[in-house]
Amino acid sequence: MSASDSTDPFEAFKKAIEKGSEAQKSFMNQFANMQQDAVQNYFAVLRGLSYYNAMFKTTVQSGGRISIPEAERQALNIEDGDLVQVIVVPIERRRKKEET
Repeated sequence: MSASDSTDPFEAFKKAIEKGSEAQKSFMNQFANMQQDAVQNYFAVLRGLSYYNAMFKTTVQSGGRISIPEAERQALNIEDGDLVQVIVVPIERRRKKEET
């Protein structure tokens, strides 16, 4: 049996290792591209939120009411009766301590 014979176990093992290595490289490239795309999409969303919208803190008042500060209303040309989208992210909970 010669070394160039396709049934040589050493050559078959060597080819299998090479194919496995190429498959790993391909997987890692695809994974890195997916991560890069995810990060780019995340930053695009953040840019969109900060470019078209106002971000501010406000306190929840009685009845669940919140107020949009005047500067943000002016910047976004929001007037009484306008419909707006609100995304709520709790920052800090200020609850009265229950008396024991």
